[in-house]
Amino acid sequence: MVTKTMQLIRYPRLDTVLMVEKFIKAHSGEFKKRKLWESLPKKMMYQTFCTTFDYLLESSKIAVDKEGRIGWIYNQKLFRKYINRKDLGR
Repeated sequence: MVTKTMQLIRYPRLDTVLMVEKFIKAHSGEFKKRKLWESLPKKMMYQTFCTTFDYLLESSKIAVDKEGRIGWIYNQKLFRKYINRKDLGR
């Protein structure tokens, strides 16, 4: 997580975020954070990867289990079902 005192040097582009999302979806539960970064189809700075990783974690698209493995948890169909319910509020 990035705090106010930390300053980012590299921000991820949208295509970078989408590439990481796609890779995690395809390999859900196989990798820990460092190995995931090393296995990506395109290389990127580790700081850029960490920013992308933090975004996906904070937006509840991925989760990390007790062993450190990363899994895709975002369910688009379920999200659409609940986002349109007026009784749940926003």
